[in-house]
Amino acid sequence: MKLRLGIPKGSLQESTLKLLSCAGLDVYLSGRSYFAGTSDAEIECLLIRAQEMARYVAHGVLDAGLTGRDWVLESGLDVKSVAALVYAKQSRGTVRWVLAAPKDAPYCRPEDLAGCTVATELVGVTRSYFEGKGVPVNVEFSWGATEIKPPELADAIVEVTETGSSLRAHSLRILDTVLESNTQLIANTASWQEPRKRAKIRNLALMLRGALEARGRVGLMLNVRRDDLDGVLAVLPALNKPTVAALSDAAWVAVNTVIEEARAWEILPQLKAAKAEGIVEYPLNKVVG
Repeated sequence: MKLRLGIPKGSLQESTLKLLSCAGLDVYLSGRSYFAGTSDAEIECLLIRAQEMARYVAHGVLDAGLTGRDWVLESGLDVKSVAALVYAKQSRGTVRWVLAAPKDAPYCRPEDLAGCTVATELVGVTRSYFEGKGVPVNVEFSWGATEIKPPELADAIVEVTETGSSLRAHSLRILDTVLESNTQLIANTASWQEPRKRAKIRNLALMLRGALEARGRVGLMLNVRRDDLDGVLAVLPALNKPTVAALSDAAWVAVNTVIEEARAWEILPQLKAAKAEGIVEYPLNKVVG
């Protein structure tokens, strides 16, 4: 069996390859080839633009692919959504498609754009957005550099943003959020019906989620006398459920847990003060629930 997986070429490519590697699947690119082997003999990859991914998955060229929820909705095609994976090219969160206009323009609400021209790459979703509000606008496809279109080439734009810095740099202000999007693992509906391929895709989703869960977290292990255990547990985050195991010396126990890496700076000294010993902080590759 061969599972053909689509990897988004372009802005998401590097972050996707890093995530796959953290999940345990190394992808071997070869020069300018769009085809790539992997460390799993049953998986081969094809680099495809995120905007086209849903089409190739829906048509069966790919068994599965990683692309944005935005492009799945824009395609209008029937694919199986397997897992939402919250990562982006710069941040670890979602991205937003926003309606933006020049700062000095007289537009404050979407309704103020009635009869105006809006440029965007996300044409279908944008049209549905304005139709839902009952606002008649002319939506034009933008081939790129959308931020420079207003005011000469368009009155407003719908553009994707993570931080908003590019919009601010072009003197644009956000009027509304049209759509929030994240990366998704999608599958061809026929491939999903094949037991071996479905199992392979599910395992891939499990490992990808595990890699994402591990981001920003570290493992902690320590030893403590039983008499001092309650004090140590009081220091650890309340939502975690540490593993407590007996040691060869009945007076001592070992504690293992996972914490947010940013909190290690404050927690480790507190653990030491609570009489914990042999404290070890270690990196995590995957956290699978």
